[in-house]
Amino acid sequence: MSGHQHDAQHQHDAQHRHGAQREPAITRAGYDELYRSAPVWTGRPNGRLVAEATDLAPGTALDAGAGEGGDALWLAARGWRVTAVDYSEVALKRGAAQAAELGLADRVEWRHEDLDTWRPPERAFDLVTAHYLHATWTDREAMFHRLAAAVAPGGTLLVVGHQHGEAWGHGHAHEAGALYTAEDVAAVLDPADWVDVSTETRDRDPGAAHRTGNPVPDTVLVARRR
Repeated sequence: MSGHQHDAQHQHDAQHRHGAQREPAITRAGYDELYRSAPVWTGRPNGRLVAEATDLAPGTALDAGAGEGGDALWLAARGWRVTAVDYSEVALKRGAAQAAELGLADRVEWRHEDLDTWRPPERAFDLVTAHYLHATWTDREAMFHRLAAAVAPGGTLLVVGHQHGEAWGHGHAHEAGALYTAEDVAAVLDPADWVDVSTETRDRDPGAAHRTGNPVPDTVLVARRR
C-alpha cells in the first residue's frame, strides 16, 4: 500500500495529514472518499520541503505520496519537472486539474501507483521527497530502499514523518506500525553511497499544526547521494 501524504494541501501537510477529527484511512477507498468529500488540504507546500528545496537547482523530482499535489505544484512552479505518485485517483485528478489551471500541466506527470509495490526508475531524480506517508507496508524497509534508489547522483532524498510515542496522542497512534523515524529511513542507506545524512526531530510548523490540529513534531531525514 502507499501512504499519505502532505500536510499542505494536503500537505498532502502528504503525503499527510488528517484534520483533528479525522481517523486515518489507509485503504484506497478510504482515501478516495476522503478526497471526494471535499478538498482536504490547503494547496500550500510542506514547510520542510520549502526549507530544503528552495536553494536547490531545479531538475527532476519524485513526489511520493503526492495527494492533491501541493508539493508537486510548488516544485513545478519553481522549474522542476515532477512525477507525482499516489494511490488515490481522486486526489491525482484534483491535482492535475489544478496544474492545468496554473499552466503547469506540462511539468507534472501524475501517476496512480502503490508505493508498496511500485518501483521507480533508479537514479533518475534530482530530488525524491515523501511527507507523512501513512500505510501498512508489506516491507517498509524495501519501500524506502526503492525511493532512495531513485535518487540520482548528487541528488537529495527528503523524508518527513510524524514523531511517534506515548507522549503524543495524535490520531495515528493506533497505526504505530505504519509510522517511522528518520533513523528508520537512514538505516536503509548505504554509507558508501550517501553524504550529508541528517536525521532530526523538528517542531511542527505552527501554521500546519493549527490547520490540522496535530502538534506532533516532525522526524526528518535529508541525505545527498554521492
